[in-house]
Amino acid sequence: MTATATRSSCYTPARAARHRRRGALRLLATGLLLATAVDAMAWGALGHRLVARLAESSLDAQAQAEVARLLRGEADPSLAGIAAWADELRSTDPDLGRRSARWHYVNIDDPGCNFDPNTDCRGGNCIVIALEQQAAILADPARSDEERRQALKFVVHFVGDLHQPLHAGRGHDRGGNDYQVNWNGKGSNLHSLWDSGLLRSTGFDEDAWLARLRALPSPPAEALVPPHAAPLWARESCLLVGSRDFYPPAHKVDPGYADDWLPVTGQQLRLAGERLAAVLNAALGQSSAD
Repeated sequence: MTATATRSSCYTPARAARHRRRGALRLLATGLLLATAVDAMAWGALGHRLVARLAESSLDAQAQAEVARLLRGEADPSLAGIAAWADELRSTDPDLGRRSARWHYVNIDDPGCNFDPNTDCRGGNCIVIALEQQAAILADPARSDEERRQALKFVVHFVGDLHQPLHAGRGHDRGGNDYQVNWNGKGSNLHSLWDSGLLRSTGFDEDAWLARLRALPSPPAEALVPPHAAPLWARESCLLVGSRDFYPPAHKVDPGYADDWLPVTGQQLRLAGERLAAVLNAALGQSSAD
């Protein structure tokens, strides 16, 4: 039997359907990158560090110097070192943690995923407005270093959060927190699965993940569009949540789910890293001086 015949005999209708679905997901993720040009896609600690490390390598010299200056004195004076800071506020600074709790997400219930600040972000308490406000503080040289340092920490975290699809999910299930799933024989919820479960399922450590993400194609320049693109990025994530099979059928996460969605996870992390660099270059780099 020839190699061609062997492959054909193994290519069952089920595998063909899965192949088509994976292809559709890749097209969706690619389409979201390109859609930003027309319309202008939270991780756990691992995801946030990956986004930050990707961004660090794309900062211009002036932005690098300003980041280093603002983070001088931190235990780990790097973007990765402060990437999870905003999630740690619940224990390190409970008052600020409570005040900023709603800044990590937005619920968009519009069928077309169009962000409306009047209905989706009352009082400015959502990730879209918070990211724009913190980026403005970071870029303002009249602000104190303490204010700008805190804004930098929020910006690094919020750009990562906004690319975790369920941080711009639906209000009815609290961004997947109320959608229970069975994952590897254990109970969990869809939000937790996306925050860290999918990344950890590979067994890759941080450096291995970083190498894989850097090997992905760079997003086109028109997909970056900082610094006022947060509503567009929220729409991309919302569209992913609304795509077919994002919610595991029967609440059971089978191996095929990870096969289908891990490539999208990687694309979102890579995109978040490039966009974070673009935001920081706009706020702190040579373009901000110009």
